[in-house]
Amino acid sequence: MKRLYRSEKDRILAGVLGGISEYFKIDPTLIRLLFVAIVLFTGGTLLLIYLIAIFVIPNEGEM
Repeated sequence: MKRLYRSEKDRILAGVLGGISEYFKIDPTLIRLLFVAIVLFTGGTLLLIYLIAIFVIPNEGEM
């Protein structure tokens, strides 16, 4: 069963975007670029979602 987790090996800040890229099997650089673009266009609303995801999505080693 496939589960979403914060990545231990592909992390820059908290591993949320690295975990999303591993879950969807997409290049992490593409995910990060999309994240930055969406943050800029939404006025930073996605940053709040990212902060919530840090506490909601478990770390890879905690599973």
